Amino acid sequence: MTGFDGKRIYFGVCGMGLGHITRTLPIAQSVIAEGGQVLLSTYLESVDYVHKFGLPVVSAPDLSMNVDITGSIDIKAATLLSGMGSALTFLDQVRFEMQTIQAFEPDLVFADTRLSSIYAARLLKIPIVSILNQYLPRVPRERDTIFFRVIDGMIMTTLGRSWALSSIILIPDFPEPYTISLDSLRIPRRIGARVKLVGSIIPQTPNKNNRVKEIREELGVREDQKLIYAGISGPRSEKIPLIKLLIPILSRFPDRYKVIMSMGIPNGGSRKIQRGNLTLIPWIENRFDYLDACDAVISRGGHETLMQSISYGKPSVIIPMPKHPEQYGNARRAMEMNVAKSIHQREVTLEHLVQRVDEVLESAKIRDVLREINEVHLGDGLNRTLDTLRESVD
Repeated sequence: MTGFDGKRIYFGVCGMGLGHITRTLPIAQSVIAEGGQVLLSTYLESVDYVHKFGLPVVSAPDLSMNVDITGSIDIKAATLLSGMGSALTFLDQVRFEMQTIQAFEPDLVFADTRLSSIYAARLLKIPIVSILNQYLPRVPRERDTIFFRVIDGMIMTTLGRSWALSSIILIPDFPEPYTISLDSLRIPRRIGARVKLVGSIIPQTPNKNNRVKEIREELGVREDQKLIYAGISGPRSEKIPLIKLLIPILSRFPDRYKVIMSMGIPNGGSRKIQRGNLTLIPWIENRFDYLDACDAVISRGGHETLMQSISYGKPSVIIPMPKHPEQYGNARRAMEMNVAKSIHQREVTLEHLVQRVDEVLESAKIRDVLREINEVHLGDGLNRTLDTLRESVD
């Protein structure tokens, strides 16, 4: 078989935020380029994202976390199976996935953090390759009681057994000692042989399009200025509070900086809005060009954004979503690895944010670590993932 000639792969993708779909889409595009057929299933803003690239996609029932006006997770709805509403939606997703998979008749199901796709494929006896960066995520709790420990233990056991239904589990992360999601990768030895760390999945390597000079000139970045890229991603309810907080702060950044902020709105257009030293763009068509051109990144600390920043050799300032255990874990690991600094959302002021940006740009240690990671080519997750898929459908 040459590539994926004649093979059909169904992609079930978590729709909470754009991190999952942005790492899955280049995989699906590569399958098509090699003669395969694909169908994507996702929800929320991820559906609009896929539409922009013209790939076939179906909109599954929505499943998301509740947040308050600050963008913090609502503790009462902090886990996948908490609450009757979420449980019913999840069961509806499984039903939807079974119907859609049966109609598409795939040779393989590829699930990006989608338990409903895994359950549906298992019930239909179709091989499953999963990709995820949280095998056993931390559950945010306001009170640490024996009752909640028991509940969390039951949830973790269910999650672990569910992921293990996959034939192969791919982890889009670096091998140790550079693993970002180390805190949530407590994988049992009994399934260790089916787990592969593949590295960062990025569709465009640094300097591929060589638009660095063009973009910096387009944004009016002088030679004595640094360009900061603020990529604010995540579900709309999570990112809007941070965007509203950052706009007046970034617009007053010192003259030694130019800042461009992507608001991550797929249907928002690409018209630039100027606010002092800040350029706002609702949607950047190719964020990798801007990632390549910038000197440092400001982000929520989502796994994919952080992995991409590291792969492009860019230091980060991370503002984790309040009460979000994954982003706190990512921020902690990034600081341990000396590739980033973090700041709590409640402490974000002009003075504090400028201080963190100064620190990451002036740190020789951060520059050395980023150079060391990229010298060993740990970011080739796309080709490693495609190799696994070829073997799985051959």
